[in-house]
Amino acid sequence: MDDWIRIGSGELYAAINPLGAELSSLRDADGNELMTDADPAFWRGRAPILFPIVGRLNDDVLWIDSESYRMEKHGFARRSVFDLADSGPAHAIFRTTDSAETQAMYPFPFLLEIGFEIAGTTLLMTAKIGNPGDEPMPASFGWHPAFAWPLPYGAPREDHRIVFERPEPDMVRGLEPGGLIAEDRPTPVVGDVLPLADALFEHDALIWNPIRSQRLRYGGTSGPQLDIAFRDTPRLGIWTKPGARFVCVEPWHGIADSVGYTGDFRDKPGVFEIAPGATWACEMRVTLTA
Repeated sequence: MDDWIRIGSGELYAAINPLGAELSSLRDADGNELMTDADPAFWRGRAPILFPIVGRLNDDVLWIDSESYRMEKHGFARRSVFDLADSGPAHAIFRTTDSAETQAMYPFPFLLEIGFEIAGTTLLMTAKIGNPGDEPMPASFGWHPAFAWPLPYGAPREDHRIVFERPEPDMVRGLEPGGLIAEDRPTPVVGDVLPLADALFEHDALIWNPIRSQRLRYGGTSGPQLDIAFRDTPRLGIWTKPGARFVCVEPWHGIADSVGYTGDFRDKPGVFEIAPGATWACEMRVTLTA
C-alpha cells in the first residue's frame, strides 16, 4: 500500500496501485470508501485492467495465425508492474510495454497507458493502446472496478440498484462453470432498473452483449449515488460473489470465448485491430452525485 499513488480534488480522492495500474481506493471528501473492501474470503481484486483479452479463453489457449499461446483469464496487464509516467495533485498516468514474458503469451509489441484524473467529484479513467509494430495487432480491453455494496451512505444493501440510461430488454449472456460464454438468459432488468440481489450472481456474471446504454447510476434508493459513464463501450458485465460487499460494473471491449470456440483471436467477436503506428483509446467516468 505504501507505493500507491494518491490523487484528489478536495471532493474526491483516489489511490492507484502501480501493480496492474489498479484503482484501489476511491473516497469522498469525508473519507468514506466507495470501493470494495477486498475481503479475501470473496475476492482480493479491486479494479483490474483487462488486456489483451477479456474473460477466459477456451482451454486458456490464444490462437493467432495458427500458432497457440497460453494466457490466463483477463490477460496479463493486471499482474504487470506499470511505470509512473506522469503525475500531479489530481492526475496520474501509468505505462507498461511488451517484454519477453508478454511476447511468450501475446506475440506483439505494444504500449499500454492507463490514466486517472479527478475534477470535482468525477474520476476520469482513460486507456490508450499503441501498436509500435509493423502488423495489425488484435486486442480486447475491459474495465473491472468493484464498488462498495452497500455504499457508505446508510441505505440497506437490499435497497441498492442499477438504473440504466435506457431500457435494457435484451437477453443477457450466461457463463458456464469454467467461465466460457454459454446460454442466453432472460434479462433481470425491469424497464431500466436492475434491483441488486445475491441470487442474480449464483451463476457468475451478467453480461449484456450488446449493451444499449452508455451510462448508469448505482446506489441505494436514497443518499449519494455513483453515475458511471462508458462512452462507446459495446458490452457490459456486472458481477459479484453472493454475500460479498462489492459489485463490479465492467464496461468491455471484448468478451470470453464461447463454449467450443477454437478460432483465431483476430476473428473472435469483441476483438479490435490496431494498425501499425496507431493508437486505440477508450474512457470510463465515475461521478459521485448527491
